[in-house]
Amino acid sequence: MDKLIDRPWYRFYPEVMNNSPSLPECSVYQLLQDSVKKYGQKIALRFQDQHISYIELQEKVNRLASSWHERGIKKGERIGLMLPNQPMYVYAYYAAQKLGATVVQMNPMYMPREIEEISYEVGLSYLVTESKYLEKLEIVMKSYSYDQLFLTDQNSSILLPNVHFIEQLIENSTSDHEAVPVPIQAKDDIAVIQFTGGTTGKMKGAMLTHYNLVSNVIQSHLMYGDEMKLGEEVTLTATPLYHVYAMTSGMNLSIYIGATNIIVPKFDVNDVLRIIREDQPTFFPGVPTMYNAFVNHPDVKEYGLNCFKFCSSGSAPLPIEVINRFEEITGAVIGEGFGMSETSPSTHRNPPFGERKIGSIGIPFPGTDCQIVDGDGNELPPKSVGELAIKGPQVMKGYWNKPEETSKSLKNGWLLTGDLATMDKDGYFYIVGRKKEMIITGGFNVYPQEIESVLYEHPSVKEAAVIGVPHEYSGERVKAFVVVKDSSISEEELVAYCYEHLTKYKVPKQIEIRDSLPRNTVGKLLKRLLIKEETIEIRR
Repeated sequence: MDKLIDRPWYRFYPEVMNNSPSLPECSVYQLLQDSVKKYGQKIALRFQDQHISYIELQEKVNRLASSWHERGIKKGERIGLMLPNQPMYVYAYYAAQKLGATVVQMNPMYMPREIEEISYEVGLSYLVTESKYLEKLEIVMKSYSYDQLFLTDQNSSILLPNVHFIEQLIENSTSDHEAVPVPIQAKDDIAVIQFTGGTTGKMKGAMLTHYNLVSNVIQSHLMYGDEMKLGEEVTLTATPLYHVYAMTSGMNLSIYIGATNIIVPKFDVNDVLRIIREDQPTFFPGVPTMYNAFVNHPDVKEYGLNCFKFCSSGSAPLPIEVINRFEEITGAVIGEGFGMSETSPSTHRNPPFGERKIGSIGIPFPGTDCQIVDGDGNELPPKSVGELAIKGPQVMKGYWNKPEETSKSLKNGWLLTGDLATMDKDGYFYIVGRKKEMIITGGFNVYPQEIESVLYEHPSVKEAAVIGVPHEYSGERVKAFVVVKDSSISEEELVAYCYEHLTKYKVPKQIEIRDSLPRNTVGKLLKRLLIKEETIEIRR
């Protein structure tokens, strides 16, 4: 990292952001422990009518950790969190970190097939969820057994073995809940397994260490500059906490800076606008679909969105038109950036302390080095287009149980992102495309092969190809092209079939039945021709 001082973006950093920012080797739980000492009586979490102080938050976390310890949860064991946004998510997340257990973040909308795949992949011993998801788990548990299930409520008649209730565990904890946390080797011990994918469509678990996550929190704070006041900010977290972006920018960063975090269970534009008007949050880590919803709301000007000192956007590219409309309507500014599950997640941002270039992802975070490289890994000069490579303290340890995939992505400490980018003379980066076929819709990653595999399972489907089609609201929408064996099958029936086997956001919004799919002379499917057709159609 010594060469960072020679990078063109280095001159934009304030003096406090030197070449090697101070990044402690500590556990994620330490973030909470330190903030309790500084901001104990301050409200840490707000959720509907609940107001939870930092002291109360730590008390609940410690009690849950003690109960889990009594029940045998050990360092290194994997515990899944499959919950929508709520305080119980925060309790469970930090209790696991105190015990040195590894959190596996899971979308509660996953179908049984997806839950089962992740459970087998990581050897999931424990799962925290809500009773309304027990019907899906009942299917999963026909082939997979969890040591224990932990529920946040008691609203189901479904009976499954080894079920315990989080609230009771917290209330009935009898052991010394002030006990010293389990010793953590921050650079080695895995705090979170965050599932992502790649060109193969196979889910991969990015191993994020305590050092990765703590580093990215501190880097994020430094990147926002002196205007982000310790102990004074109010965060509005409407992005799901199981998403790596909300985990870091919504939850962990808020705890680190002593902010009050308003947690929204589910994004509804009217509900969120009401919260903004009533509570005047200062920090909003959003995703493009949320900003799009704001600018298309007829009365958005009446809700006082200029209360935001900081707005960031993650998960997917944010169209420049949306940025301009949002800022014109609200008076707030969106700081564009870039991140990945593999980087905890943030690596770039348009800095408040330097020049802002709309359409750029900004400059690298402090302590982060970046290159644009060719196919052989050679660094390219400014204005060249190549693959974005990243090195820094936030870069993952590797993929869980996938050494070959890890070796393809990590080369001599550099993470090859699969994104095509360019850098200007000032060191600002721009994403120009993706090497991967991954589709980003509404901030979620969708991998074509997974959907194609489901379609191929349908007895009437002969061939299938899935692509992303540009869409104003969600960034991209999933479209499938199929060749059928049985002409009586309809496109609507195929969509319904996908809803039975895939999470909602992965289901194709359109299925087009064709007589054939484009292939070359050796039979390779030419998806680029399908993409070209759709692009031409949209431009007409």
